[in-house]
Amino acid sequence: MTPAVPDLPAVPDPTVLHPFPGQPRVVLLKPLVTSPLIEVGEYSYYDDPDDPTAFETRNVLYHYGPEKLVIGRFCAFATGVRFVMNGANHRMDGPSSFPFPVMGGAWAEHFDLITGLPGRGDTVIGHDVWLGYRTTVMPGVRIGHGAIVAAGSVVTSDVPDYAVAGGNPARVIRLRHDEADIARLLDIAWWDWPVEHLTRHLRTVMSGTVDELAAAAPGA
Repeated sequence: MTPAVPDLPAVPDPTVLHPFPGQPRVVLLKPLVTSPLIEVGEYSYYDDPDDPTAFETRNVLYHYGPEKLVIGRFCAFATGVRFVMNGANHRMDGPSSFPFPVMGGAWAEHFDLITGLPGRGDTVIGHDVWLGYRTTVMPGVRIGHGAIVAAGSVVTSDVPDYAVAGGNPARVIRLRHDEADIARLLDIAWWDWPVEHLTRHLRTVMSGTVDELAAAAPGA
């Protein structure tokens, strides 16, 4: 008689809202968000002990469009991460920066003075990005794949791939790998691997060398 083969554990379901059993403070963002102006990849999560399900309203601010917030796969956002979108912009070329037309009444006839403000485009967060506690990301910023941003930072300009950045305004502190290995990591793009293949090589993804990761890539 052929011995029974035990069932392997299933890979985590990217459509489950609360991925950690008994931890309602953690939510996967892809099954949570409903706004067409927010795009999120699988397994990216947000942690908040108060109300993580209010991410769209509490953490994505002044999001009136048309600019988008684009978040890659496997991102980790700590409590209090905020994305300030282009709708927060005010005129600065005249004597006053006050947005009079939004108050309505007779002032509303001048709404063209604020609807035509220049924007910085989409805010783009790459794959495998870790944003620390109370990080604030300003409009139109691109944070590269594999980047880490320190707690309390205010990100006003782009952060390169695999950089560690911090401060107000955030500056690059160091790179996580040398430039040659960063190029290889971007080419390997483990976040695009089929989830079953990723599961088989999870220890390499988390703690292996770049050489080991390259050897584990599909088709290698």
